[in-house]
Amino acid sequence: MITYRVAEAAGVLGVSDDTVRRWIDAGRLAAGAGDDGRLHVEGADLAALARSLADTNPDGTPRASSVSARNRLRGIVTAVKKDTVMAQVEMVCGPYRMVSLMSTEAADELGLAPGVLALASVKSTNVVVELP
Repeated sequence: MITYRVAEAAGVLGVSDDTVRRWIDAGRLAAGAGDDGRLHVEGADLAALARSLADTNPDGTPRASSVSARNRLRGIVTAVKKDTVMAQVEMVCGPYRMVSLMSTEAADELGLAPGVLALASVKSTNVVVELP
């Protein structure tokens, strides 16, 4: 059986340790003492909560009603590596690190550089970067 300590569970879910502890105290996430005396969460329980979080908005409404086939994540460009033909653009969008490959010409036209606010449009395995 796979188990996660509170800090590990928080990292998987992209929330703080305190949030995970509050969810445990509220009964939203089951936890028990491990061999080391620390709280541990079973992997299956963590996966169920992660699925629940992905399926609902913070207000409890179903997320499917507000998400289209194309997901757009707002973030900040952290690195741009260019050669004569291609550019690799790295972004951080909340807890997610996104990497996009595009032509150097496209990166130059968008003015992409570290610190620029941009949107990552994700569809299937492609990440498209555009300005907000």
